[in-house]
Amino acid sequence: MPEFISDALDVLAHNQTAWDRQAALDCDWSRPVSPETVAAARAGRWSVQLTPGALPDDWLGDVRGRRILCLASAGGQQAPVLAAAGAETTVFDISRRQLDQDRLVADRDGLSLTVAQGDMRDLSMFEDEAFDIVFHPISNHYVPEVKPIWRECFRVLKPGGRMLAGFYNPAIFIGDRDPELVRQGLIRPVYSIPYADATDLAPDALAAKVERGEALVFGHSLTDLVAGQIEAGFVIAGFQEDRPPAPRFLIDHCLPTYLSTLALKT
Repeated sequence: MPEFISDALDVLAHNQTAWDRQAALDCDWSRPVSPETVAAARAGRWSVQLTPGALPDDWLGDVRGRRILCLASAGGQQAPVLAAAGAETTVFDISRRQLDQDRLVADRDGLSLTVAQGDMRDLSMFEDEAFDIVFHPISNHYVPEVKPIWRECFRVLKPGGRMLAGFYNPAIFIGDRDPELVRQGLIRPVYSIPYADATDLAPDALAAKVERGEALVFGHSLTDLVAGQIEAGFVIAGFQEDRPPAPRFLIDHCLPTYLSTLALKT
C-alpha cells in the first residue's frame, strides 16, 4: 500500500493531482462555459448548479453587486456565470488546472474574477465577514473532515449571508463495488459511515485506485453534513434532493443521491 495513504495532507496532494488530471481530460465538471453562456448571463439569463438539477429560484436571488465565494468550485463553470451576472466573484479550489479553466473564461470574455488556490477547510487568506454568499457545489467528499469547512464558511460570511452547499447522500458509500454484483443488480452493504477510501478499501483495491490516478473520497455522516452546519452557527433554511442524470451506482436508481442545503448566517 502506498505510504502516503495514512497522511491526510498527502491525500490532499493526491486529490489535487487527480483533479489536475481530470481538468486536462475535459470531464463534466471541468468543461468551461461557452461565450454564449457568458453573454446570456450578462443579459440576465443565467443559472448555476450545486447538483445536476436546478436550484430553487429564491436560494440565490439577484446576485448583482454581491460578494460571492465559489468554494471548491473551479472548472470554468459557476464562477464565470456569476461574475457575468454582476457578482463580485472569487473562486477557490485546490486544483491549479481547474482554476486555469476559470482564468481561461475570464480572459476570453473580459470578466473580473478573482482566483485563489487552497484547501477548502482553510480560508485563512480571507478576512472575517468578507462575503455575502458562499456557493459550494459537491466537493467536500474529497477531504477527510467537513466540519472545518462549515466553520470557515460561517466566519467569512457577513451577518445575513448565506451558504449554498451540495453533497452526496452518504448511502452511496456503503455498497460493495464488485462489478459482478452490479451485473446482477444487487446492492450489498459492506461499509459503514463515516467512510474513507484510505482506510476502508481493501489494500489491493486502494492501490489500484491510486495507480489509476483517481481521487480518494470520504463519505461523511449526515450528522456532520447537516447538523455540522447548525453547530457552526448556521440556520438551515432550505433542503433539496436530486438524482443524477446518468446513474453510476445501482443505489442511484433507488433514492436521490444528491443533497443540497441553504444555510443562513442570521
